[in-house]
Amino acid sequence: MPGEVDLSVSVGALRLSNPVLAASGTFGYGIEFAHLVDLDRLGGIVVKGLSIQPMNGAPPPRMCETPSGVMNAVGLQNVGVRAFVAEKLPALRAYRTAIVANVFGYTVNEYVEVIRVLEDADGLAAYELNVSCPNTARGGIHYGCDPQMIAEVVSAARKVARRPLWVKLAPNVTDIGILARAAEEAGADVLTVANTYPAMSVDFRTRQSRLGSLTGGLSGPAIKPITLRLVYEACHAVKLPVVGLGGIERPEDVLEYLIVGASAVQVGTSNFVEPTACVRILEGVERLCLSEKVFSISGLKDSINHKYR
Repeated sequence: MPGEVDLSVSVGALRLSNPVLAASGTFGYGIEFAHLVDLDRLGGIVVKGLSIQPMNGAPPPRMCETPSGVMNAVGLQNVGVRAFVAEKLPALRAYRTAIVANVFGYTVNEYVEVIRVLEDADGLAAYELNVSCPNTARGGIHYGCDPQMIAEVVSAARKVARRPLWVKLAPNVTDIGILARAAEEAGADVLTVANTYPAMSVDFRTRQSRLGSLTGGLSGPAIKPITLRLVYEACHAVKLPVVGLGGIERPEDVLEYLIVGASAVQVGTSNFVEPTACVRILEGVERLCLSEKVFSISGLKDSINHKYR
């Protein structure tokens, strides 16, 4: 109808009602927010990362503020994939929004085992592989910085997964295109760009980390311009759809990610500050589109003007 905006987008094989998803690790398992947010308003929910066994996570404090950002060291605390399937997923099935399961492991086999458990469950739209975990079985190498390890994880997951595979890439690399191509060639369906940035925050009086761990992940508005560039580069390195993630707190941020090529976005740190941020941002996106006479948001994708000032 005239005066209405079609907010629906395609992310690979998935058709989402709108491009705004809640990012893993910032929105629990989704159910915790149901009394605050109409979950069906969201394009999707990427649930808290799931491991084969329950994990207690990192010691406190787990978060601290930085100029224009937040650092966290949560340590991937979660109930474990079997408890998620038995206790969390049944309630999520009542909602129309797409549910994406974030998956991680410390060995390739652990990724595979988590997916095997999820494959027997109904109600999931896709898997998001977090390939930024330290691989303790091979000397602390980070999967996300090693294209060969990314290929190994994605290839193994592809063999057991019937659902779409999203691969969440690390940002601290010289060329995101190398990692993107490794994931694409190994069978990924979608890329999520990008995870948090490894960082430190120190109290000069105590000479200690402000976190319970020595280092953590930096997120929030401070990283958005950097991640926006990574999304643009990834979109031009591969043919896969890209979901942008990093520093989104305003409706304008969503549109900027789409303009540089993203198919959708995930809102992360803003959820810590404002649990209803996703809905506020989505409503603002619709108003912006109406004011700019953009009646189909998918038309903004990869529409950047290359005539530089």
